[in-house]
Amino acid sequence: MANQRVYVLGGAQTDFARNWSKEGKHISAMIREAAAGGLEATGIEAKEVQVGHVGNFAAELYSMQGHLGAFLVEVDPAFSGLPTARHEAACASGSIALLAASAEIEAGRYELAMVVGVEQMKTVDPKTGGDYLGTAAWYENEAKGIEFPFPKLFGKLGDEYDKRFGLKDEHLARISAINYGNAKRNPLAQTRNWYMTEDHAKATGKFNTVIGGRIKVSDCSQVTDGAASAFLASERFAAQYAERRGMKLERIPRILGWGHRTAPLEFAAKIQASEGQPYVLPHTRQAIVDAFRRAGLKDVWDVAGIETHDCFTTSEYMAIDHFGLTRPGESWKAIEEGVIDMGGKMPINPSGGLIGAGHPVGATGVRQVLDAWKQVSGRAGDFQVENARRFATLNIGGSGTTSCAFIVGC
Repeated sequence: MANQRVYVLGGAQTDFARNWSKEGKHISAMIREAAAGGLEATGIEAKEVQVGHVGNFAAELYSMQGHLGAFLVEVDPAFSGLPTARHEAACASGSIALLAASAEIEAGRYELAMVVGVEQMKTVDPKTGGDYLGTAAWYENEAKGIEFPFPKLFGKLGDEYDKRFGLKDEHLARISAINYGNAKRNPLAQTRNWYMTEDHAKATGKFNTVIGGRIKVSDCSQVTDGAASAFLASERFAAQYAERRGMKLERIPRILGWGHRTAPLEFAAKIQASEGQPYVLPHTRQAIVDAFRRAGLKDVWDVAGIETHDCFTTSEYMAIDHFGLTRPGESWKAIEEGVIDMGGKMPINPSGGLIGAGHPVGATGVRQVLDAWKQVSGRAGDFQVENARRFATLNIGGSGTTSCAFIVGC
């Protein structure tokens, strides 16, 4: 039973524009909506689910709540006794939950797994939230007493690019504008009704303040309440599922490949380790390469598009060359040539990404794979990429610490 195929049957996402605290709703309500919505969207019966996994970063801080896997059993009476677990790897928590679920299916333990990624972040003021996010770095050394530490850390990523290769802020502004523009196509995106242009993203002032270093408000992903679910299945269950829904098994997307690498926690240690190497974050590059190798694909041009981790514009700038769209340090070429635009040769973040769609930290990895599934199955609606047979994702926890990549395709 080992190493069998893992199929993605679909799932559901909450509206990332919602503020669940203002609605007076607990984090358990978010888990319930994503899970129940996924059951409804896929037509899966609750009694068929054999195991549940939750991805979450910091519910103990934001919501004073741990032990989130237990909330899954309250979604439906048929889940009583369901084995569950919660997984944490900062912003890559959702991907780690997906990896755990897929590994159990590959091992033959279970045939149908439900994965829910969730984060409720609007329970505290921005300064407190920024301090909480600092625990995804080495808090004592990199975040304690620093206002908004993560924009500053990812500003340093841009500084490192500037030092090694040169970096123009106009290219970061273009990344921001593309993601905001794509989000307008996504009915569940947090910023779908927000205003943003490339000129606005270039500007600095009271309408686009500097958060730290080269990072302005327009360079940042959103503080988001949100949850997403995905259902993973063995080949046997997927075949039964396809038959009862009048589908062909080969048209159900599956996880073709994956990569998972971990670098040192401190940003300075990562940069020191990468000195003299072509890639600024070599472990992130390796996770991507691992995913393509396991999928049996030659390179990035064998996929139709990418959902990547643009927690800041600098992280997407990094992803462009780390995926191999350009040579190391030449990400600007793909930006200037329109390669990453919707309709370009390699669209990045058709959903709007973390900047446009939103970034509920523990849910992002699941949301990315769900959107990749939508693309491959032709269900992405207004942000559909044409002829999307395969799609890639990259989810990063911390300042490039935990890197997870997936290839979803038929």
